[in-house]
Amino acid sequence: MQPEWWQWAIVGIALILAELAIPVFVMIWFGLGALLVSLLVALFPALGLTGQLGCWLAFSLLLILLWFRIFRPGAHKTRIGMSDDYVVGEIGLLTHPVAPFEKGRVRFQKPILGSETWDCIADEAMAAGARVKVLGIEGSLVKVGKV
Repeated sequence: MQPEWWQWAIVGIALILAELAIPVFVMIWFGLGALLVSLLVALFPALGLTGQLGCWLAFSLLLILLWFRIFRPGAHKTRIGMSDDYVVGEIGLLTHPVAPFEKGRVRFQKPILGSETWDCIADEAMAAGARVKVLGIEGSLVKVGKV
């Protein structure tokens, strides 16, 4: 007995749903592999059980390899403890006014250290809507100055 394409589709969907219940982030790739085998069996119904299982294993391992080697490299790296030199000079827009000894809020076009908006401090008062540049990072605050 050979599995039909719809049986592979059910197995694939079941594995993907199981991934939602048990988030190990591996079962999803076996589920997607089963869905690919489902498509392959629909296109080539004469494919035997051994070929189907081999394709399922190959597709699943290929997807796992692609995820961990190509799509996800460096995701575990953090910028904590790194120099703030690469953010100094970035231009942002004040969304809340800032004054000496009062915090403001600044938004950047691209995320800085993982966030688009930051609480900020400045040595001089500036109104909301002013363009500012980053002078440094002080703890969890961005120090800004006029452009």
